[in-house]
Amino acid sequence: MAKAAYCVLDFLSCANATQHFSWVAQARQVAINNSGIDPSWSTGGATLIGSTQQVSLQDAVFVNSVAGHSLVRDDMHLASVSHLGVAVIPVALALAEQNQVSGKQLLEAIICGYEAGAKLGAMLMDVETARIFRPTGLIGAFAAAATAAKLNNLDTEASANALGFAANYITGLNEWAAWGSDDMYFHPGIAARNGLTAAQLAQAGAQAAQGSLDGKAGLFAAFTKAVPTPPALPFSDSDEEILRVFFKQVPACNYAQTAAQVALRVKTENTLVADAITSININVPYAAAHYPGCDYPGPFTSILQARMSIHFNVASALLYGDFDDGHYQDFASEEVRILAGLVSVTVNGMLTENYPAMQGASIEVVTQSDENFSASLADVVPADFELVMSRYRIAATGKPVAETHNLLLQELNSSFFSGSLIINDHQAS
Repeated sequence: MAKAAYCVLDFLSCANATQHFSWVAQARQVAINNSGIDPSWSTGGATLIGSTQQVSLQDAVFVNSVAGHSLVRDDMHLASVSHLGVAVIPVALALAEQNQVSGKQLLEAIICGYEAGAKLGAMLMDVETARIFRPTGLIGAFAAAATAAKLNNLDTEASANALGFAANYITGLNEWAAWGSDDMYFHPGIAARNGLTAAQLAQAGAQAAQGSLDGKAGLFAAFTKAVPTPPALPFSDSDEEILRVFFKQVPACNYAQTAAQVALRVKTENTLVADAITSININVPYAAAHYPGCDYPGPFTSILQARMSIHFNVASALLYGDFDDGHYQDFASEEVRILAGLVSVTVNGMLTENYPAMQGASIEVVTQSDENFSASLADVVPADFELVMSRYRIAATGKPVAETHNLLLQELNSSFFSGSLIINDHQAS
């Protein structure tokens, strides 16, 4: 429950920090155009994070999910290669505005969504599938439907129908990585909206095929995956998937995280002048080297290409010595471009064998005077809870907040966080 509460804060920090990005504004404008202005939405709509404006339930879920994903710093579940929070939490918050729910009920529904999405994603995902299909788009609707089914108290049959419909509503291809285009930002928004719609259809009495997952023409068959036997249920009470989710330190692709961290270690532990570097070699697992956009030395024509590229993240860490998001805004930096061109990415057998249980990386930097600098990490170092809370406080300062969201945050604060660190600062602003 405490981990789920931090997931909410992490999501809100990301969503509040991205309101100025053009694709968030585009999603917001589409939602407002679709919804228009209707006073009835004070009871039937939901709020856009970072404002007090309400739109239709589906439109709010879409926009808030896009906003939460646009920093590329949202939480990560390795086995499913997915960002579960951006599919699950917007649905939970939107429905919480319509229903009288407690913070405990909100977190239970969120945990349910993480569990469903993570289990299904782990069964479906492998490196080759993830190279073509966007994992979060593939399982996001399923996770969102599980969240909505739980929060709307659907019975067993209706919940199964919701998940069955959601299995049909997969979305997202990975061609965006070759172009640096905006497609990726919208994948979880469409998935979350589809998952909510799936649950609403089931609640209205619509019937989904019982074999939507495991039938001859079901989801597993579509991806030529064997149907798991024995069934994945029941889940262990001591091994919840949400506990395997980690929060990113770096506002970049998951597969660039550890590479950036070992580069930062070399930078901070040594006297290293960027101009003196002649070569940089990064060892990573096979999955990291082969995920779209990761083994890309440039040129960088968009912020998304910079966030995805192992080369850019390593070069940026070696040049600046931190993970400030402003470095990605300056994706066309000539200094970073030169350093990124010196980076070579190598697949390491041991790191590959340890993945996805661990996501390690190592680096070797050579200078003009033949000095060698190296560092390694057996696994990615996640952002700790203190950093998650700090980033939330910074991102939320000065932002309007919906009354329903504020009440839920107050309840979460009193239940899971010491003192009044978060909410009082939020209210004061």
